[in-house]
Amino acid sequence: MANFDLSQVGKNLLKNESGENVELQSLWQDQPVVLFFLRRFGCQVCRWTASEVSKLEPDLRASGVALVGIGPEELGLKEFKEGGFLKGSIFVDEQKKSYKDLGFKRYTAISVLPAAIGKKVRDVAAKAKADGIQGNFSGDLLQSGGMLIVDKGGEHVLMHFIQDSPGDYPTLEEISKSLGISTAAKPGQKPVCNDDVCTR
Repeated sequence: MANFDLSQVGKNLLKNESGENVELQSLWQDQPVVLFFLRRFGCQVCRWTASEVSKLEPDLRASGVALVGIGPEELGLKEFKEGGFLKGSIFVDEQKKSYKDLGFKRYTAISVLPAAIGKKVRDVAAKAKADGIQGNFSGDLLQSGGMLIVDKGGEHVLMHFIQDSPGDYPTLEEISKSLGISTAAKPGQKPVCNDDVCTR
């Protein structure tokens, strides 16, 4: 878990869907918020994870919690929105300042390949494929993401999750537990893997 000052990170600017700049802290000013930092809007794994996290949206809304997706660039945003992968607001952190401040690592050209073909990524990609979710390789391939869950008013950080591999994501249970809410949402089916080769 990276060491960071929430009040400082809260001053970072994001672009909303209307193209206006807003401070990150405005998102937790009046309600608790789940901030899902995507690697890229075109990323197949990110799209599947966004649809997975969106299973919690009815329970989050009923508990007064906002679900927000944040991407590091606008590239692929239109297609992401049209795909309906995330049931929440979407913002863009063009400077990637929040990504940096929250300790979300950047791969190098050398380290990204082993990470991208690792077992966790293959497992999630198999789930995405089984659900009919496609992706592309446009945009910044080196940025990783994570999740930040903040209480109303920025009193407490309830979760700070940093991806170690592009296939890492917090479970629905971990997210709902951190907020103290219950959910009937069921996680996506795990693929069946034999000798590291995933069939579905």
